[in-house]
Amino acid sequence: MKKFEAIVLLSPDLNNQNIDKEEKFFIKNIEDSEGKIISQENWGLKDLSFNINNFKKAYYKFFQIEIEGSKIQNIRKIIAQNEKILRHLFVNVKEHQTLPTKMINNEER
Repeated sequence: MKKFEAIVLLSPDLNNQNIDKEEKFFIKNIEDSEGKIISQENWGLKDLSFNINNFKKAYYKFFQIEIEGSKIQNIRKIIAQNEKILRHLFVNVKEHQTLPTKMINNEER
């Protein structure tokens, strides 16, 4: 199993219930592909550097994952079909960073 960190940007027009639904959708796809969510963080509603689908903000979700690298491509295809997920990024890492991340630490200051 390889270690990945994923960031998912969700549409800002979602309510809390729909955000939870989309988060469960993402987690289910990881688990259905024999992966495991190690931990996750909610980074909240943040400004985008550039507009995506005419949105200036998005809900950011951060996940630490262990999964076979060959299964990521299939997950990307499934996620790309979801209109509520504006963008996603998977990064292969040697070790997961210690939580809370800088994104959470910066908000607390």
